[in-house]
Amino acid sequence: MILAIETSCDDTCAAVVHPDGEVRSNVIASQGLLHERYGGVVPELAARRHLELVDAVTADALERAGIGLDDVRTVAATRGPGLIGALLVGLSSAKALAAARGLPLVPVDHLHGHVVASTLRPDPIEPPYLCLVASGGHTFVARVDDPSSYERLGSTVDDAAGEAFDKGARILGLGYPGGPEIDRLARAGDPRAFAFPRAAPGELDFSFSGLKTSLLYRVRELGEEETARRRADLAASYQRAIVDALMARVESALDRERVERLAIGGGVAANSELRSAVERLGMRVWTPPLALCTDNAAMIAAAARFTEPLPYPEYLGLDAMARAA
Repeated sequence: MILAIETSCDDTCAAVVHPDGEVRSNVIASQGLLHERYGGVVPELAARRHLELVDAVTADALERAGIGLDDVRTVAATRGPGLIGALLVGLSSAKALAAARGLPLVPVDHLHGHVVASTLRPDPIEPPYLCLVASGGHTFVARVDDPSSYERLGSTVDDAAGEAFDKGARILGLGYPGGPEIDRLARAGDPRAFAFPRAAPGELDFSFSGLKTSLLYRVRELGEEETARRRADLAASYQRAIVDALMARVESALDRERVERLAIGGGVAANSELRSAVERLGMRVWTPPLALCTDNAAMIAAAARFTEPLPYPEYLGLDAMARAA
């Protein structure tokens, strides 16, 4: 069994996954309420809460999987990218668990986890495939010919899609996290009510900063009262612009790469409009369950299946990485 720990941002996560990709448990302890009052994640608070939760979350994952630590054969943990303090909590915990039993440890790239989340059972995707990863900190399209690695075809040049949702929600006076709030409100609005720009910085690259600025100017033009009255239309139009930008790059990548399988991952993959849009492509698309879209440890275990483990004691000096390598 693979025991995986994920603490790259504000969710404390642990999972147990069989080497064949069967998820035996996937526990996520959210810190959303803790950070909601600040309108975003406070790194120091996130790290402190991880310290409080990581042992209990790990124990819960083992219990739900029906195994004990003696049944674990490999330990995996997110090495980066992410908040450095938060990462160090999970990585240090994984080191301690692995070292105490002389087990190998697999340091995992968080983004690799999103790319291979759809390789988990019961319906694993097979390479070659394209993957759209859209989260709070990263947005890119990748080609996967072997699950042990991936090739980026295009990335965001400024804000990530999830960041655009959160900032847009803040402009509209909605709660945190912004993505689910905009998704919920947009269902009551008209996505054609406002014309927001769809930036095209490159063939397969993304840009969302101009869209965010456009929403800000439109809200200022409308004024407080009119903005409140048309908030649902603004949310629907803004969401449609983000999804259109994502889908335009996905369709271009599919045409260029001639690949017949597509997966989506990252927190934005939970967005209902994006899920509907990929279903209209007319091809087989792997959309992970919602629990595998946001940060979770099952996807870290998925990546560990295709990553070379480090033997004890080689990993004891391993450090976390705030940015992608």
